[in-house]
Formats: sequence, C-alpha cells, structure tokens
Amino acid sequence: MSRRRAHIAMIGIPAVSHVLPSLEIIRELVARGHRVTYANDPAVAELIEATGAEFVRCDSVLPVADNDWPEDPIGAMGVFLDDSVQALSRLRAVYDPEPADLYLYDIGAFAARALAEAQGRPFMQLSPTYVAWEGYEEDVAAQVWALPGADAYRARFDRWLAGCGATTTAMEVFCGRPAHTLATIPKAMQPHADRVDTGTVTFVGPCFGTRKQDGWTRPADAEKVLLVSMGSALTRLPEFYRRCLAAFGDLPGWHVVLQIGKYTDPAELGSVPSHVEVHPWVPQLAILEQADAFVTHAGMGGSSEGLYTGVPMIAVPQAADQPTNADRLVELGVARRIDTEDATAEALRTALLELTADPEVARRSAELRAAARAEGGTARAADLIEEMLG
Repeated sequence: MSRRRAHIAMIGIPAVSHVLPSLEIIRELVARGHRVTYANDPAVAELIEATGAEFVRCDSVLPVADNDWPEDPIGAMGVFLDDSVQALSRLRAVYDPEPADLYLYDIGAFAARALAEAQGRPFMQLSPTYVAWEGYEEDVAAQVWALPGADAYRARFDRWLAGCGATTTAMEVFCGRPAHTLATIPKAMQPHADRVDTGTVTFVGPCFGTRKQDGWTRPADAEKVLLVSMGSALTRLPEFYRRCLAAFGDLPGWHVVLQIGKYTDPAELGSVPSHVEVHPWVPQLAILEQADAFVTHAGMGGSSEGLYTGVPMIAVPQAADQPTNADRLVELGVARRIDTEDATAEALRTALLELTADPEVARRSAELRAAARAEGGTARAADLIEEMLG
C-alpha cells in the first residue's frame, strides 16, 4: 500500500446529501499526509474546508438552492450534463497546469471523469447511493431511454464527449460502470446486491468520523428518544410536523427532537410541548447514536445512518429514491412505511409503538447495525484509495 504523499482531487456537486458522505474520507486522506483538493460550488465551501482539504471554486448551475428541478427525468439529466459542460473549462484551468495523481468524483460530476481521461490519470467514483447491477440496463435504463427527448439527450452527450478530450466517447459506456467505485452505503440498501460486480464496486458502508462527535446530550429524564428529520431539501412540511407533534407530543417518557429545516417557520407549528426540541438543523448522527426511534424521509443518508446506529425507522418518503429506500427498509424488517397523505397522528403513533415493542425489529436492527459497521467505513475507503496510488 502506498504511503507516498500524493495530490488527490475530489470533484463533486453542491447537493448536501452528496457532499456529506465523502467528507470523512477526505478528512482521513488529509490526515494521512496527502494533498487533497476539492472542487465544488462555494455554497458548500465551509463544509469542505473543515476537512483540511484545499477548496477549489467551481460554480455549479444545478438548482440545489431552490430545488427547482425539471419534473421529467430527461430534463433532470440534462441539467447535470449542462453543469458538467460548463464546469469542465473551470476544472481544466485549475488542473491542467498541475494534474492530480488521482481523481475522485461524485456520480453526478461527469466533468471529473472527462478531465481524468483527457489527462490520462486514474479516477475512482464515490457513490452515495446504489450502483448499477447486472441487468440494470434492462430493468431500469431501458424505461428512461424510451422517454421523449432521450435520443436528443444521448446525441448531445456524445457530441460533448467527442469534443472535450475524453477517451470514452459513447455515453452508454461513459455513464455505465466505472472500473473503480466506492459505494458509501450499507450493502443491505443496494437493490440486487448479488448482481453487482464486486470486481469494480466495493461497498465500504457509511463513512463517519469526527462528525458523529458533534454535541447533543440526551436529557436525564428521557426514557426514550425519538428523532424526526426529513433531511435537508424537501423540508417545507409544516402540516406534517404538526401531525408529529400531535402524534408524539403527549407520549409518556418520550423526548422528541424535531428538525424542521430552513424553509419552515417554527411559529407555524403552534404550541410545542416542553419535552419536544425544535431546530432548523441538528447533529443527526450524534442523536441517532442515543435514540430509540427515527422518523425519516428515507433519503440514502438518513437510511444509512439509521442502519448504522441500529435505530428502528418510520419512513415517510418524499421524492427521488426515497420510496425505493423506504420499501427496502421495510423489507429488511427495521421500518414501517407511511406515505405523507396517510401520515395521520394516529398512524404515526401506532407505528412508533409497534416498532419499538417488536423484538424481531430490535433483533434485525442490531444485526444490520453490526453488518454496516463491519464494512470498514472511512479507514477502508482511504486504504482502497491509497492502493490506487501504488
């Protein structure tokens, strides 16, 4: 294994759910003595700089600030292509004079692979969500490519590849399975895990470190703790939060931590019981390490943290991969799924009491917690990255 000091470049997108999973890996690589640069939008500069990496400004045109994404899948894919097209020239201005020894990149940062190929440098994808499996093209991709506008999108992508210096000039191959991928999710969350090529994909599990030490103290009089957190993006849910207060606000012995995000005014919640904390943002992992249950939107980050800490979950999916994740958590035996329209106070309370009283849920939660931690996390990810430098 190489321990030589190398220049490792990470290239990402500014969605917080894509940035957080990589941060502890970056922090570990810096601690091992490598020079690490991290190219991303200024919106996430503070998160990146806290790892010790050198922040490289690369403004993004992705609509992560207001979540104003196109509704159709082809339109959404087009936004990512637009972002990579405009980002590549910025990246080349920084990295062509001094290429990195290895490029790490988020699944949405196409420009990173194009840059690495143009420079003849090795690259490794970091996936904060599930990866393609054998048969994915028939199971999923074929449906996307049959949508209106798909042919034009593919042609535009191919034209960009042909002119940007990449050596892979067919979109299907370029966006397919890279030779090296680290999946920073529990393998238990991966659909068709038995059909994933483990020669190119390594599941290292959630990668945590000092972030989980962020402070939260469980109140001395709390017999049980419930965390309600719907992530960082689709959190404009005042009616749902009011239902949570109605469901859990008068449960004897329960202390509730309610994260409402930056889009909901606490005044919209009405009266808040004394044993309920309300915050725009919380140190989620630190709370889950001490919690007894978790109401989540079932984003991959929250789902992974729930499995990693062995906390039973009530999944209330909102969009994107969340319905699939919610169903997977139910299949694993550690969650109940309640869609937003069905999330009455009575349904939420019943689900909580059933989950936390079920010994089989407790057994499965403990089993999956052990499995997630055994995957190696941050240290294993850093080891594998260093192997590519050898």
